[in-house]
Amino acid sequence: MIEWLQWPAMVATLIAAWLVASQRRARRLAGFAIFVVSNVLWVIWAIPAAAYALIVLQIGLFVLNVRGIRKND
Repeated sequence: MIEWLQWPAMVATLIAAWLVASQRRARRLAGFAIFVVSNVLWVIWAIPAAAYALIVLQIGLFVLNVRGIRKND
């Protein structure tokens, strides 16, 4: 069952990337928020897969996404 979690994580990542590229502040903010959700989904998927590099990457991207939310103007 956990194996299927990678698909919603991937879809969330793609949607977030699309929204972050928007010129509208609200869409960019939504994109960063969806990126945070995708970070959490990827970490949940990566733990049982023992994909430690992916976990570290997602933590780093989470920090950058939080920064993006704070600096969104």
